[in-house]
Amino acid sequence: RQARLKETEMSARVLLVDDDDGYRYAMVKLLAKAGFEVVEAADYRQALDILDDKKPLALLVMDIVIPVVNGFALARMARMRHHNLKVIYVSAFDVPIDEAIGPVLRKPVDTDILVAEVRKALAGDT
Repeated sequence: RQARLKETEMSARVLLVDDDDGYRYAMVKLLAKAGFEVVEAADYRQALDILDDKKPLALLVMDIVIPVVNGFALARMARMRHHNLKVIYVSAFDVPIDEAIGPVLRKPVDTDILVAEVRKALAGDT
C-alpha cells in the first residue's frame, strides 16, 4: 500500500488556489516537498486557465474566501471540468460550510494535517 500511495502522490497534480501570496507560496513549497506536483493560482481566472489546460488534475486545495468567485462556486466549476476531482477547502474565516464537497480546514492549517488530508483525498478516503 505504501508503494502505491507514493506512486499516486508523485503522479497526482494538485491545484492550490489562494489569493494570499505568502500562504500560497508556503503551501506550494510544502506540498512539493511532500512529493506532489503542484500548480498554483492566485485567483479564479488563473484557476480556470489551469482547469481548462486539458492536463489531468487530481485535487483542488481551495481557499473559500477569494475575490469575485467564492471557493464553493469555483469548486463546482472545477468539478464540471474534472468530474472526479477531490476538493479540500481552507479558510481563515468562519463561513457556512454547507456547500462543501470536501473537508474544510481552518487557517493557519497545521502542515502535517494538510499533507495528511491531501494524502487521504488522493487515496480516495474522503
